[in-house]
Amino acid sequence: MSLAGILCLAAALACALPASSLAGCPPEALGVSRTLPVGTVGGGAVGLKTYPQTLLLAPGEVVLTFDDGPMPGRTEKILDTLSGQCVKATFFMIGRNAAAAPALAARVAREGHTVGYHSMTHPILRRLPFERARADIENGYRAVDRAVWGAAGERPHQPFFRFPGFADSPALNQWLASLDIVAFGADLWASDWEPETPQEELKLVLGRLEKNKGGIVLLHDIQPRTVAMLPQFLQELKRRGFRIVHIMPGPGELETKPAPAGWFSQTERILANQGKPVGKARRAAPQ
Repeated sequence: MSLAGILCLAAALACALPASSLAGCPPEALGVSRTLPVGTVGGGAVGLKTYPQTLLLAPGEVVLTFDDGPMPGRTEKILDTLSGQCVKATFFMIGRNAAAAPALAARVAREGHTVGYHSMTHPILRRLPFERARADIENGYRAVDRAVWGAAGERPHQPFFRFPGFADSPALNQWLASLDIVAFGADLWASDWEPETPQEELKLVLGRLEKNKGGIVLLHDIQPRTVAMLPQFLQELKRRGFRIVHIMPGPGELETKPAPAGWFSQTERILANQGKPVGKARRAAPQ
């Protein structure tokens, strides 16, 4: 069995236990309800804001993802909050940020969270020539791998990637698939790049979760409003009966469920409006 498989099995066994039975977890902790191995052979893409399919989640299940870190002074607080609730998440790291804070990047993996990649410099990759876009992705995963695991190879250590702004392209998707990398969108986002208060963000994301009955949530560990909102958010997830699913790389091909009838790509609509004088639509692009 590969190292990734061993880690996945170990996490699955641990997370199959109730939160209160894990070392140091109080009985009121939100915890992790299960670990979901995500097959990556042949690549693929998930997240209903961008793609017409998502992960095989049951109603009420939530996958927490954080983008753009690590950022000293903020990511530590996010990690402390998650630890206090015995919750695991996935962190899509920007290469230059991981290189600037390697100890913090390594802490994310050491504490059992899943690491993914978010490019080196956070450009809108579909607007770059293919070779330049590919280089930014490669430089990003190598910087993250060096920071988190101490070494980088030709292929990334982890098979999860998220496009900045969810702005993919067919050519980049095909290349990622050739590396057995899954592109992650999101099923809903907290819009924490907007100038909202922590309480406004909390109300917004909880309302979207209730409407969507769970899903992959996009947050940002670099945003102070999200740092402030997260403790109450996790408490509300517990109170409202939501369950945390921790995703990890798994064997085989990606398994998905299709989008509901009437689906459209909100990402494409937003990206099409960027550059037009429409104010809120231009600001609303996911980060």
